[in-house]
Amino acid sequence: MLPRLDPLLHSELRLAIMSILAGVEEADFNYLKEQTGATSGNLSVQIDKLAEAGYITVEKGFKGKMPRTTCHITPEGTEAFRSYVKALKKYIATGK
Repeated sequence: MLPRLDPLLHSELRLAIMSILAGVEEADFNYLKEQTGATSGNLSVQIDKLAEAGYITVEKGFKGKMPRTTCHITPEGTEAFRSYVKALKKYIATGK
């Protein structure tokens, strides 16, 4: 039986956000927007969903006078991401 895929991570944009955050210590909103090609509104909504699930933390502050939103993956988010990747590998292996 194939493992269940986490529906929260099965979204293309949320998976992209988690993939980026898994490889860096932190990423600011503008960097995530640039890397994903998402609109500000859509990115904001997806970040909120990941934060509500406890997969990421979001810090809002200022860099000089400019507002800055920074995201970090949590240990729970790291585990969820690893489990998702492991499950995907099983799906891929099944098709060989």
